[in-house]
Amino acid sequence: MPARFEGKVALVTGAAGGIGLATATRLASEDARLVLLDLDARALVAAREAVLKAGAPDALDVVCDVSNEAQVAACVQQALGRFGRLDVVVNNAGLMSFKPLEQFTGDDWLRILGVDLLGAFFFTKQAFLHMKDGGAIVNVASVHAVRTTPNVAPYAAAKAALLSLTRSTAIEGRDRGIRCNAVLPGAVETKMLRDNPEVKAGVEHIDPKELLQPADVAASIAWLASDDACNVQGAALAVDGGRLSEL
Repeated sequence: MPARFEGKVALVTGAAGGIGLATATRLASEDARLVLLDLDARALVAAREAVLKAGAPDALDVVCDVSNEAQVAACVQQALGRFGRLDVVVNNAGLMSFKPLEQFTGDDWLRILGVDLLGAFFFTKQAFLHMKDGGAIVNVASVHAVRTTPNVAPYAAAKAALLSLTRSTAIEGRDRGIRCNAVLPGAVETKMLRDNPEVKAGVEHIDPKELLQPADVAASIAWLASDDACNVQGAALAVDGGRLSEL
């Protein structure tokens, strides 16, 4: 496999597990230096060991609440202090909650939007401030941004807004030499999927043929972040095993 990220620094949010860890591991296997961000300090230590084992020349793990702009800015400064550059940002951190729409509170909405939308904005802002020509941002949205199910209104709304943010970032990033694209994962074998009460109750049916592994999504993220996708800007790539075509 060619080392597409040799000499580059990639920052991944929600990197302690699931799609985030799979993405960090994939980038590490292609010689990226990693900045791993998550709220789970213990899991971050294991994630750092995993990416180093996968081939990363170096890795920095930082506990960060992506919904806190000051913490985001401080994390980026730590990354720049360690590596001196920032080439790739993967906005993967996500939060999902399950209630009928009328039971959600304003605080529920703000908490989910803070992680799923504002977190991506905060890191995009930092990328615009510090990223050089040739940088890439990949936002991890969801098929829920396009077609959704009951009881996840704030999550679906946040992911739909994330696609809009992706388009705006692509437009404003073009003259800066910064690309921005999004992936829309479908059903992925993660803790978030298995904790989904709609899945547990059988309300949301998962066809085994459509069930993806985190590494499947990571491969698409790595492609979008690489120079192989240098002419892809503002795209929303469904990585769903055909799920959207049937919903």
